[in-house]
Amino acid sequence: MNSIHAMEAPLQTEGLEWEADVAALLEELSSVQDDLLAVLGSKRAALVAGDLPALAELQVREEQLAERLKACQERRLGLLASARKAGRAGESLGKLAGAAKGAGRGKLGEEVKAASARMQLLRNESITNWVLAQRALLHVSQLVEIIATGGRLQPTYGEGESVHSRGSLVNHEA
Repeated sequence: MNSIHAMEAPLQTEGLEWEADVAALLEELSSVQDDLLAVLGSKRAALVAGDLPALAELQVREEQLAERLKACQERRLGLLASARKAGRAGESLGKLAGAAKGAGRGKLGEEVKAASARMQLLRNESITNWVLAQRALLHVSQLVEIIATGGRLQPTYGEGESVHSRGSLVNHEA
């Protein structure tokens, strides 16, 4: 059940049917999270290698995964709203899973914990990629500064314009 169409099924909140809805949502969420972890790992490798074509391809995949995550979020909100209307614990999927009966309770609880753990991994991967992108941007910024100033440091304090205030590589007048 990896398609978004599986997420469009009508909500079922009576008896054990809502447990099946929660299980289907968690299965789709797990699939999206695994795919996103793979994309973020590939993105990290492309950032390190400076592979711009690969980054462009990954952007398309990231956008598709963002749409799937959005569908999961909408489905989650619908399930929680239906659970509240039916008098069940509807504050979170964890509480809803905890309200399950029998063997379904433990299985759903484990799936919720696994989804939470994967979400933490996704946060870590995202932060890592952000740091890599920031370091690359800083490097480019420093290169531009070196080109613009001819490699000469500009004084922080001082009167008037320095003799070497213009970049010799860009605006060399001599």
